[in-house]
Amino acid sequence: MSAPLSAIAFDLDGTLVDSAAGVALALNAALMNAGLPGFGLATVRGWIGDGPDALIQRALRASALDGVPPATLAWRLRRDFDEVTLREPAAQGAPFPGVAALLSALGDAYPMVVVTNKPTPLARAVLEAAGLLAHFSAVHGADTPAQRKPSPLLIQQAARQLDVPPATLLMVGDGTHDLQAAHAAGCHAAWVAWGYGEAPPPATPGLWRLDAPHELIARLRPSQAAARHAPIH
Repeated sequence: MSAPLSAIAFDLDGTLVDSAAGVALALNAALMNAGLPGFGLATVRGWIGDGPDALIQRALRASALDGVPPATLAWRLRRDFDEVTLREPAAQGAPFPGVAALLSALGDAYPMVVVTNKPTPLARAVLEAAGLLAHFSAVHGADTPAQRKPSPLLIQQAARQLDVPPATLLMVGDGTHDLQAAHAAGCHAAWVAWGYGEAPPPATPGLWRLDAPHELIARLRPSQAAARHAPIH
């Protein structure tokens, strides 16, 4: 795609904030309250990316309880997960190294939003505790199952709110679903190597691969971005 870039959408978990330990803390607290065993950090890290409801279902499957417990169990786990997250959002993690500098460098050049599978109230709390919320004009969280990436709905919603065509939006994320949502929305995509997701195939056309946040600053050339003449090739 060669449309000029006019705005940037960032994923949250694994892209902006290293939240794996905090997500594991909230999940394991909810499981403990229900009398269920918890899981190690490496396991939980591999489950992150699709929002807390999917995370809880994965934990139940790993506990051999998928489909067995009453529906109220999943509801209780989600309630307790949210409660722990909102009670101590700072425990959910800190920005990855270089992320705060990245947002500061790009903030005057591009409008920026968050597009995440984490529900909006949780996302806003984590971003605020991490000192990042003020960089963004909006936070678009998956508050219903239909909104979860790889659905393009949140990206399309963000583009409408920004009043820009989706083709001029850049979606930055660490997961396959971020890239699939970007493709479905017809927008640019950048994959970050510092997160939790698996690397996309090497030959993925039009995809930026970033090993560190400063690489995005270099690619976008903020001095030219204010004029909106920084196309992605």
